[in-house]
Amino acid sequence: PPAEPRGSGAGAARGSPPAAAFCRPAFLQLTPEELRRADDHTGRAVQSPRDGRRRLPWSTGYAEVINAGKSQHNEDQACCEVVFVEQRPSPRGWLSSREGGGELDGGRKGFYFHYWALFDGHAGSGAAVMASERLHLHICEQLRDLVEILQDPSPPPICLPHDARSGSADPNHTSYTEDHGEVPNDAVPRFHLEKAVSHESLVIGAIENAFKHMDEQIERERASQHLAGGCCALAAIYLMGKFYVANAGDSRAIIIRNGEIIPMSREFTPETERQRLQFLALLRPELLGKEFTHLEFPRRIQPKELGKKMLYRDQNMNGW
Repeated sequence: PPAEPRGSGAGAARGSPPAAAFCRPAFLQLTPEELRRADDHTGRAVQSPRDGRRRLPWSTGYAEVINAGKSQHNEDQACCEVVFVEQRPSPRGWLSSREGGGELDGGRKGFYFHYWALFDGHAGSGAAVMASERLHLHICEQLRDLVEILQDPSPPPICLPHDARSGSADPNHTSYTEDHGEVPNDAVPRFHLEKAVSHESLVIGAIENAFKHMDEQIERERASQHLAGGCCALAAIYLMGKFYVANAGDSRAIIIRNGEIIPMSREFTPETERQRLQFLALLRPELLGKEFTHLEFPRRIQPKELGKKMLYRDQNMNGW
C-alpha cells in the first residue's frame, strides 16, 4: 500500500496547526519563480503538475490559472491525497470480538481512501486554504468509528453495546459477549418501522458530519487565525470500491461518458435554497437587519411603487 500521508491517522483532525499563509496546492510543487508567475494577472500562466514531479493518483489531471484581476491572489485551492483511516481503539467485548480484515503490517487495522477536492474561495483565500488542509482529516476522523463495521459484510448494527468513540466500559458491567458468546445483531429488522441501513449510508453520514465539523472549525478559528473569506467545497472520495461525491456551494462534479454529461452533484445557491432561506427569514426576521423582507419580488421595488400591489413569492410558493 502507499505510504501513510503526513497528518493522517489517529487524532489528525484534533490538532489545530497554525493557519498557513497564502499558497498554491502542494502537489504543484511550484518553485519561487513559478509561484511568482502564477500570481501574474497579465501573463496568466497555466499551472499544472510537471513531469518528473509528484504524480497524482490514477493519473489525475489538474490545471489552474489566476483570474483576470478580480482579486489580488488566486483564492481557490485544491487537494489530492491518499489517506489511511486507522481503527479507533475498541471497547471491551465489541470490535475486538469480531472477525475482520484490513490488518496491515505492524498490527494496524484500517483502510485507505483516495481523496480529490476543489475549493472555490471568495472574498479572501483563508477559508479555502484551511479547508484544503483539513477537510480530508475530518473525513478520516469520522470514518475511524466505522473501520470494523465497513469491513464486515453483515448488515451494520443499529446500536453498539458500548460507546465506540470513548472505548470505555463499566467495569461492573458484564458484556453481552461474555455472557452469550456473541454480539446481538440489531441490524436485522424486527419491526416493520425500522429503516434499512447500508454501509454506503454510513460513509455518506461520516462525510456529511465531516463537512459540518469543517464549517464549525472555520467559524471557530476565523478570528484567532485571521481567516478571510469563505469557499465552496467539492470533494470526491474513493473508498472500498465506491465513489462518493460531496459538495457545499455551486461547484459542479460531472462524468462525461460517450459524449453525455452526467451531473454528480447538486448546487447550493440562494436560488436553489430559496424556499429554505425564506422560511428561515420568516421565523427569524431579525436576521434580515430590517433591510429586507422574507418575500421575493420579480425585481427591485422602486420608491414610487411603495403602497401598490406587486407580484411576490412566499416560501411555500413556486409560482407568483
